[in-house]
Amino acid sequence: MKEIKPFVTLVGAGPGDPELITLKGIKAIQKADVILYDALVNEELLELADENCTKIYVGKRAEQLSTSQEQINQLLVDYALTHGHVVRLKGGDPFVFGRGGEEIDYVRQFNIPTAVVPGLSSSISLTGLQQIPLTYRGISESFWVITGATKAGFLSEDLYKAVNTNATVVVLMGYAKLKEIIDLYTDNGKGELPIALIQNGSLPNEKNCSGQSRKYSGKSSSFSNWGAGNHCIGRGSCKTPRV
Repeated sequence: MKEIKPFVTLVGAGPGDPELITLKGIKAIQKADVILYDALVNEELLELADENCTKIYVGKRAEQLSTSQEQINQLLVDYALTHGHVVRLKGGDPFVFGRGGEEIDYVRQFNIPTAVVPGLSSSISLTGLQQIPLTYRGISESFWVITGATKAGFLSEDLYKAVNTNATVVVLMGYAKLKEIIDLYTDNGKGELPIALIQNGSLPNEKNCSGQSRKYSGKSSSFSNWGAGNHCIGRGSCKTPRV
């Protein structure tokens, strides 16, 4: 009978294209006894797992029935204690708006060893695939990665600070707030800044468009059904060949 050695590994699956996961991430999947995977994970990656591996979908989607974070936390502990090595497979990077910190903190309470395999965050990988430099000498000295809305449903206070800088700003999960964000930039005299909008980046069904920010204010409702996605505002965005 196999000896149970509880262990939890958080693995970043990257932005969607299964070829963009790290080699270390692949090795973790191959050694997993259980995989808990998200909605943004490409299911082709599950084919890399051992045939005896238990695979459990725990995806979360806005305004849809989903597994709560509390349930996921408990599943990590329960399966580690009963099965051994649990891989928590998450889209992007576990620690960039992936709630990886919350999950690690919960698991550690039970003295279960943990490890993290970083993944390519969509905030830098999708802009890179579009050939958008987040920093550019003489144009942008920094970049900010900000959530589209807080837990309470409001714009992040950081956006009000970022608009007064020359930084390139990448907003994750922000299409529901797109008009508010563009209006914020326009009201601060920056409506001419380039913006790039990306949905399903790195995948065959990718959608993207770009142009001056203020031109998209009246069209923001057209992007309300884009769901999860990124948009990038800043002078670096004008470097994309798609503009």
